[in-house]
Amino acid sequence: MSVRKLSEREVLALVLTAIAGTLVVGAAVYFLAKLGVLPDVYSEYYYAAIWVAGVIVITYLLSTFIQRKASSVLGAPNASTLSFVVRLVGYVLAIAGFFVLLKIGLGAALAAGGFAGLVLGLASQDVLSNVFGGIMILVSRPYKIGDRVTISTWQYGLLAPTYPPKFWSADFLIPGYTGVIVDISLLYTTFVTDENVPIKIPNSIMVQAAIFVHSSQELRKVRTKYEVSKDLDPDIVIPRVKEAVKELDFVVEEPSIKILDTSQTTYVLAVDTMCQTNYEEPVRSEVIKVLMRTVKQIQKETTSH
Repeated sequence: MSVRKLSEREVLALVLTAIAGTLVVGAAVYFLAKLGVLPDVYSEYYYAAIWVAGVIVITYLLSTFIQRKASSVLGAPNASTLSFVVRLVGYVLAIAGFFVLLKIGLGAALAAGGFAGLVLGLASQDVLSNVFGGIMILVSRPYKIGDRVTISTWQYGLLAPTYPPKFWSADFLIPGYTGVIVDISLLYTTFVTDENVPIKIPNSIMVQAAIFVHSSQELRKVRTKYEVSKDLDPDIVIPRVKEAVKELDFVVEEPSIKILDTSQTTYVLAVDTMCQTNYEEPVRSEVIKVLMRTVKQIQKETTSH
């Protein structure tokens, strides 16, 4: 079941509602304390709790509104960065206002919170590392929203399948997740894989990961393997295949073709092409089509003679 995405007007209405709700709750607590319904001695704690809750909710909604509104003007990557900064500033204001309302000075807070800070720091180590990781990503910008990336990290390893051709193959598999970045928040980076599955990875892991950033102008070397009958002379097949593959519009350099292995009845060609592409599979599919047509044509010519 899909959840409907709120419009900009609805998000703005929620922001105004949150602001009005925070003011109303604060005013209600003030009058109830003055009337003696609530103990006046705890009023500062009430205001501090209302402030923190209100600012966090308002900040979240406001950053969402800014991201959607600014996307059409600044672009999705810059709008996401602006939203990130607004959210970070809002959370800092929430914490600062909490101490101000409780009349706790910075020195007193540091002195009184030494042990508590140590305990909370150890307990929230992962959360804080994600926050600082998000700030590091914001500053260094190794990737942005809309980038197609491959993320390789030891925390999320993959078990690569091994099948007979791999025993003699010279290539390798990179254990990684490939997809398009859709959001960078304070704690997580979200991207949608090529299989259309959304994944959220903590920013602390993203800072440590090896990130392959793919672009629309990327040049990739794609290897295609194809078995050919030993009845066909490789000195005839290879030049014909090379000429045919070179005609493909995405091939930018002359392909390299070599024999990788042989069996009793066949030999295996490896066709290496430098292509302008983000994806290997479409390229490999077109190269295989060319190989099939070329080999079939050579077989017909050989048979007719």
